[in-house]
Amino acid sequence: MKNRIEYYFDRLWPITRSLTGNGNRESLEIISEIVDLDINEVPCGKKCFDWNVPSEWNINEAWIKDSKGNKIVDFKENNLHVLGYSEPFRGKLSYDELKPQLYTLPDQPELIPYLTSYYKRRWGFCLSHNQFLELDKNEIYDVFIDSSLDDQGSMTIGEAILKGESEKEVLLSTYICHPSMANNELSGPLVSAFIYNQLKKETRLKYTYRFLFVPETIGSIYSLSVLGDFWKKNLIAGFVITCIGDKGNFTYKRSRRGDSLPDRVVEIILSQTEKDYKILDFFPSGSDERQYCSPGFNLPVGSLMRTMYGKYPEYHTSGDNKDFISFEAIEKSVEKYLEVIELIENNEKYINKMPYCEPQLGKRGLYPTLGSQKGTEDFVKAMMWILNLSDGENDLIEISTRSKITVMELMPVVEELINKGILEIKYLNKEPLKGS
Repeated sequence: MKNRIEYYFDRLWPITRSLTGNGNRESLEIISEIVDLDINEVPCGKKCFDWNVPSEWNINEAWIKDSKGNKIVDFKENNLHVLGYSEPFRGKLSYDELKPQLYTLPDQPELIPYLTSYYKRRWGFCLSHNQFLELDKNEIYDVFIDSSLDDQGSMTIGEAILKGESEKEVLLSTYICHPSMANNELSGPLVSAFIYNQLKKETRLKYTYRFLFVPETIGSIYSLSVLGDFWKKNLIAGFVITCIGDKGNFTYKRSRRGDSLPDRVVEIILSQTEKDYKILDFFPSGSDERQYCSPGFNLPVGSLMRTMYGKYPEYHTSGDNKDFISFEAIEKSVEKYLEVIELIENNEKYINKMPYCEPQLGKRGLYPTLGSQKGTEDFVKAMMWILNLSDGENDLIEISTRSKITVMELMPVVEELINKGILEIKYLNKEPLKGS
């Protein structure tokens, strides 16, 4: 899988993405080779609660030349060089006139910052502080930005749905609005795409899975304006997938509720599969979880990341590049999310249909007939815990927590007990499945 992930990374990397524009369309067309995307256009100016979809921005070329015609800053060399959403400009400027339009990181002098101005018209260039220090204060600079801001354009979003046997949904939301950055941009869409790719192979899904590829903030706000009321009734778990491609340990940011299904699932999966990880309480900044968890919706949406946004020095700089991420780590991130999804699919409360003393398990082939046999001890122990706690009050997570047996060990035992007619499911999030 990691080789395919790298292949798509290399194709997506050079594309200039933003809140809107052709770069987003091109990116979603590439992602649609992995995901069965429904690509939609939302008109600029569309009102979404207190926001409006901004003008569509596209850029073809931008540079700063010295008086000898040498390009000293060039958008084509690195698309972070232009302040995002810069309006078009052409003119000759002195050093003092140009300086206010230049943005650098004095504390990280070798890196180019990533900056945007979505909702205020301006133009500018981003460059390393070392480049800035080399500018000649006596020069007259030729400055050119070939960009456009079109009020008649649109915002492009991608959506894919894997239908389950229930209308209850699990949301996987990621964003496509940053130019060439690896961990803070491409890791999220790539992990989401390959989760979809793997989950599509499942022959039976209990829940419906909705995958969103939207520009950050305005994309999730728009989606909530359309689907928010539906999600308040039908969303059982959601995740914002971002910053998931570096070599750091997993970090999970809880939903606003703090004890929602995704919170409980991720925390027990991490505790049973990882040595080092972080669990963070919700805070109202960060990525799109702050929209999904806004008080009017308060949806069960958390975010499983690796090193969180803002917590690594390369964040929002040219240092967040291919060398910073690990394709093996991205592959393992896909696998971790699939473990989380497997538990969401299987987490129910159970009812022991034979609650009066232990059922005679031996005659059902579930208990060793020669007394204790080491090879079956773990299975029997798991069986005893499941049967004892299956009173309709404890879900699989609670059984695992109390028994100290991992959910992955418990799941096949539950399945066997259901097949033998001793256990039945008390459905948590929906009516019994068709045929159940």
